[in-house]
Formats: sequence, structure tokens, C-alpha cells
Amino acid sequence: MTTTRLGSGGPWEQRYGYSRVVRAGERAWTAGCTATVDGRVVHVGDAAAQTAQALRIGLAALAEVGAEPGDVVRTRMYVTDRLHADEVGRAHNAVFGAVRPAATLVVVAGLLDPEHLVEVELEAYLGDR
Repeated sequence: MTTTRLGSGGPWEQRYGYSRVVRAGERAWTAGCTATVDGRVVHVGDAAAQTAQALRIGLAALAEVGAEPGDVVRTRMYVTDRLHADEVGRAHNAVFGAVRPAATLVVVAGLLDPEHLVEVELEAYLGDR
């Protein structure tokens, strides 16, 4: 089985020792994705826009190892306030409504940057590709 590990150059990957995406055989996983672009948080205060940005980052990482949105079988969403749950869920639905992966939405005490309202993880199954 071949394992591929790719980074995005994000500010924490090198410091904390992890990859943005890992593909091992038929499966691929992203690290937690946030609305951090070029080292800064975007869409501050807007949980839906942060979710959309984080999903774009995650899907772009999966594409680097050959996965498409339809290959996503599981998502995890972490929000800093339950009041954001509906807008985060709707942003998730805008991307994955037709795919319908297994999903988890958890309220957490906080994320690494206090401006992050949401963090997402994606998991894909690529079959025989």
C-alpha cells in the first residue's frame, strides 16, 4: 500500500508536525481545515463563510491525492458556539447535500485561533482508483 502525505504550507503544519492530507491506499483524510488563508483568518465573524472556505481548502487538498467531492464519506465539524450550528450545517449542505456523507457536528470550547468559528475534517474513500 502506498501512502502519500502532502502539506499546504500552512502556518502550523511544520511547527506541529502534520500533513494537510494523507492518502493511504483507498482512503484519504484531511487535517482540520479552517478559514486560514495565507496565514490569516478570513471571514471573521461569519461561520457560514468560514465553513465554505474550510471545505474548499479540504476539498482542494483531497483533489491533490485524487479524491473528488463525491468520494467524501465522512465529515466532522467543530464549532465554537452552538448558535453557529445551523449556518455551518447549511454551508455543509451546500457542498455535500447530494453526497450525504456521514457527519458529526460538535460544539467545542475553542479553536487554536480565537477568530476561528469552525474547523472541519474530511475523509474520502477512493475505491480502486
